[in-house]
Amino acid sequence: VQLQASGGGLVQRWGSLRLSCAASGRTFSSYAMGWFRRVPGKEREFVATIGWNGGHTNYADSVKGRFTISRDNAKNTVDLQMNSVEPEDTAVYYCAATPYYSGAYYVPSSYAFWGQGTQVTVSS
Repeated sequence: VQLQASGGGLVQRWGSLRLSCAASGRTFSSYAMGWFRRVPGKEREFVATIGWNGGHTNYADSVKGRFTISRDNAKNTVDLQMNSVEPEDTAVYYCAATPYYSGAYYVPSSYAFWGQGTQVTVSS
C-alpha cells in the first residue's frame, strides 16, 4: 500500500488542523493505521493508531483529549484531527500502515508502510 499524507501547515497555538492520509490499493480496509511524528534530533514518536474497522483507537498521552484519529475505508483515507495544538506539537507527521494490529502499535517498526510526511508548525 502507498500512503500520501497532506494537510500540514502553520497554525497558531490553541488552533486546529486536520491531517489526511490517502492510501492506494484495494486492501486498505485490512490495515491498521497509525500517525507518528518526528522533530529533528529525536526519535519518531507515536501519536495515534486505529484498527482496520475504526475501532481499537489509541493515543499518546501527550495528545489524548486533543487529537482524534478516524478512517473512511470507502475513501481509503485516515485523518488526524488536531485541536488545541501547542508549540510542542510542531513536527513532521507521518502516516503508517500495518497488516497486523498488536500491542506494539506504538512502535514504529510495527508498521510496514510509511507516507512521506507533512510538516506541522505551531506558532506561539
